[in-house]
Amino acid sequence: MQSITIEAFVPVPPERAWQAFHTPEAITQWNQASPDWHCPWAKVDLRVGGRHVARMEARDGSYGFEYEGTYEEVDAPSRCDTVAR
Repeated sequence: MQSITIEAFVPVPPERAWQAFHTPEAITQWNQASPDWHCPWAKVDLRVGGRHVARMEARDGSYGFEYEGTYEEVDAPSRCDTVAR
């Protein structure tokens, strides 16, 4: 299994960042690699041991994949650096 660690600085208040990174409806609005990709759905089980799953697809329908991670730590929203692996 491949492990990827992602860190992001989001210049907004912690509560707003929390909603953007942990609400499926918000994730589908910003989660795209480039304008020719989109995220039609995301699922979030926000608890330690819970999973994050999102679907990425080329807008032309030529390719798509799902990726997922498991939450190892959740501390909302005073510390918006949850860890998903």
